[in-house]
Amino acid sequence: MAQYDKADLERRMHGAVESLKGDLAGLRTGRANIQLLDPVTVEVYGAHMPLNQVATVSAPEPRMLSVQVWDKSNVGPVDKAIRSAGLGLNPIVDGQTLRLPIPDLTEERRKELAKLASKYAEGARVAVRNVRRDGMDSLKTDEKKGEISEDERKRMETEVQKLTDSTIADIDAAAAAKEKEILGR
Repeated sequence: MAQYDKADLERRMHGAVESLKGDLAGLRTGRANIQLLDPVTVEVYGAHMPLNQVATVSAPEPRMLSVQVWDKSNVGPVDKAIRSAGLGLNPIVDGQTLRLPIPDLTEERRKELAKLASKYAEGARVAVRNVRRDGMDSLKTDEKKGEISEDERKRMETEVQKLTDSTIADIDAAAAAKEKEILGR
């Protein structure tokens, strides 16, 4: 049976774009938003867990996030994870609650966020290229097994490349829009 599955490649590439959009949504430009902490993972109980699995995140004020840690012993690891996430937030520990004032966006902070958006976009591009590589490899395997001809392989490789190009264009458009929003241009 043929290994090549165009629908699976489309699903995986679409997943990379959706993941990027979720990551970019976390880069808020001035207001507190609980999605801002979505990329934060905390090392607790011997594993890396998303922040929302060890604490409740809320936005009680427009420029403040509140993180209510469920287990007192996890306050330190949560504090460390937020500080090291590269979001430019410095938690204020108050018992089992961490308060995160959202700083005004200086030009330097805007540039940092734009760099982070570019980093997320590059990660998504790499993911799409990996999916492309998997598709190309499965086409070559199918050809070696004699399940498809060389002409069919080349035609399907062109389809995969077109899909890759359009997906990367979507990624670039999403990243450019977010950078424009961050930089206020």
